[in-house]
Amino acid sequence: MSSRIVTSLLALVLSTATTVALAEPLITSDEAHRPDDPAAQPSRGITRGPTVKVETGAPRAGTPFDFRIDVTPHGGATVDPADIHVIYLKVPAVDLTDRLKPYRTADGFEMKGAEAPAGNHPLKIEVKDSEGHETSTVVRFDVAATPTP
Repeated sequence: MSSRIVTSLLALVLSTATTVALAEPLITSDEAHRPDDPAAQPSRGITRGPTVKVETGAPRAGTPFDFRIDVTPHGGATVDPADIHVIYLKVPAVDLTDRLKPYRTADGFEMKGAEAPAGNHPLKIEVKDSEGHETSTVVRFDVAATPTP
């Protein structure tokens, strides 16, 4: 009888256990140590193309963070997530699009548990909507160094 109780408790624990999201690299340390592309300046312009917004919160090195790219089309246009490209502006450049494919949403990308080393990271985001309007914008996000004890 006691083995039945143990087996039942074990089954209950295993069935109610929550899955822990494992962190995945958005940017590797090797990529971050490459020299910056000199053309990697934040940009904006007047365009009818989709609006791009990047959200990272306040990430720290060694701590997973949520990385999100939201794309908003205008004037009734739509955006196919396959028409969003993300390039890490280093020399040589690193195309992050394939790395982000598993995190595609209807509005862009949402990567929970992203990792990136400390530093300032320039990204070029290129988007094309259903009416052929294009947006190419450069954004930067910072990852703070982990304080030493």
